[in-house]
Amino acid sequence: MKYSVPALARAIQARLIGGSDTELTGVASVRSAKPGDLVFVEDEKFLPAALNSDASAVIAGEFAAKVKSQKALLICAHPRLAFVRAAALLSPAAQAASGLHPSALVAKSARLGNEVAIEAHVVIAERAMIGDRTRIGSGTVIGEGVKVGTACNIAPNVTIYPKVKLGDRVIVHAGAVLGSDGFGYVRDPKTGRHDKFPQIGELEIGDDVEIGANSTIDRGALDETVIGRGTKLDNQVHVGHNVQIGEDVVIAAQTGLSGSAVIEDGAVIAGQVGIADHVRVEKGAILGAQCGVPSNKVIRGPGVVFWGTPARPIRQYLKELAVLARLAKKT
Repeated sequence: MKYSVPALARAIQARLIGGSDTELTGVASVRSAKPGDLVFVEDEKFLPAALNSDASAVIAGEFAAKVKSQKALLICAHPRLAFVRAAALLSPAAQAASGLHPSALVAKSARLGNEVAIEAHVVIAERAMIGDRTRIGSGTVIGEGVKVGTACNIAPNVTIYPKVKLGDRVIVHAGAVLGSDGFGYVRDPKTGRHDKFPQIGELEIGDDVEIGANSTIDRGALDETVIGRGTKLDNQVHVGHNVQIGEDVVIAAQTGLSGSAVIEDGAVIAGQVGIADHVRVEKGAILGAQCGVPSNKVIRGPGVVFWGTPARPIRQYLKELAVLARLAKKT
């Protein structure tokens, strides 16, 4: 794609300084930029490198507004966010050609929307519904009665069990498993055997959700597991049965959420966090890497960072570490 700098500035709501005749063809890092590329800087100390690069235009904060440069400068409050939106315009994601591959197996009662792309060796079961402009990658299995919304991108080798509903523009990366049985058993005190608790609920995934490679999300035991609009899951995240995740939540890799946990809107969960059953993480709270949250605990405080096991506010955690360090010196 090609954009004139003024047109791009209008599209991302940036103030343009100079370079009105410049045409942009792509985005790049400062190090790898070539003529026609757009780069960004968030910190003033990196601005000289951007200005000395081969890039044709630079997105930067107000700190660059008075700098004299032959390059086009696009000034905005949030350079990284503006760069993301510019990249979507200059380097749009490639669209798979629509059509049904001859090796795909699609049940007669399944319904495919317009401009759907079904790749090799896909299996789509009875009464499944695939929305317009959705792509289903090679080797993916779509279970009975599954509903997939419009403009979704399902990568190769994804498994979607029955009783799963995906909203619009959902991205599911390779190897993910959606709607599998939750891990629930009842122990017989006489025999010690574990009888499986019914896993007959559903899984509902909202619009604009992204699910990382090899992640697993269990359906509800009797009710439903819910992933809210705009939530982003990294690779190898596990979500247990009956978990309720709100909107715009971010969860990093190798995190595990046990059954019936609740994660409210805007929470941030870093990598390798372990969340036990019936935990509630309230709106906007932040769990640092490798936190452990015990059963039934409530994590509250918008913007408050929690750390350690059991998780507590980082200021408290650091004070405790300091006390331990002083004690260690005395021994």
